[in-house]
Amino acid sequence: MDTRRLRYLLELSRHGSMRAVADVLGTTTSTVSQQIAVLAGEVGTPLLEPDGRRVRLTPAGRRLADHAVTILAAVEAAHADLDPHSEPAGTVRVAGFATAVRRSVLPAVARLAGDHPGVRVLVSEYEPAEALAALLADDLDLALVYDYDLAPATVDPAVAVSPLWTAAWGLGVPAADTRRVRGEGTLAVFDAFREHDWIGNSRNTADEDVLRTLASMAGFTPRVAHRADSLELVEDLITAPGRGVGLLPMGRPTAPGVALLPLADPAVRQRAFACTRRGRAAWPPLALVLDLLTH
Repeated sequence: MDTRRLRYLLELSRHGSMRAVADVLGTTTSTVSQQIAVLAGEVGTPLLEPDGRRVRLTPAGRRLADHAVTILAAVEAAHADLDPHSEPAGTVRVAGFATAVRRSVLPAVARLAGDHPGVRVLVSEYEPAEALAALLADDLDLALVYDYDLAPATVDPAVAVSPLWTAAWGLGVPAADTRRVRGEGTLAVFDAFREHDWIGNSRNTADEDVLRTLASMAGFTPRVAHRADSLELVEDLITAPGRGVGLLPMGRPTAPGVALLPLADPAVRQRAFACTRRGRAAWPPLALVLDLLTH
């Protein structure tokens, strides 16, 4: 069984059309069709069936695509292990949210410059969904993403996930309005600001999922009026006319006029992860970067 044909099938399961697979793999639709037909002959069962003017995977095709994830990962791992003792060298493409880049990636880059000058790291600032999409498209080697314990994320089975760190978050509010809170715990904090405008994230849904979950527990639907992915801009929106409120990390100095209220019972914890495509983490330059990030 030719593993290149498995790649065609796997990409078809992800993208849904021959044209999309051809674009991703830099080939033609006829080549995609021919290679999957040959693969069907090799395994002795149909892998595609008509779906209007298009095609879709048969149940057997879907099962084989699931196996392809593991098979291709094993092949990639074998290639990476051919020369495991050489000094790591190469370019590692990394993307992640701004906090993770500052907290985890930049210190690692500084270490590499002194200890392993042959490893170069290219850094891009992406929100989690953007980073994972680029990782699956093979435009990245490493994606740094986050979720919240109250809004856990799911990832493609082709992605391997390594925990990095966990951080407590609170609710940023106008400093003049802190006396509104009556009682203790997260729900009392949320209830005190039910009539305020709320601030979500413009490029990721996790923050808003947490807001809506906790507001629902407090008995109201939040009016999400603003969206921003910059913590500094969230603070500006809190102090601007209209008095918005939004999630901010604890332990971070806040701008004048902003108060950060702890959220406990239930707590809000952001969880950061390093993600790679399965089978790629054994590549020496990437393995080195991962080791620096996770230790």
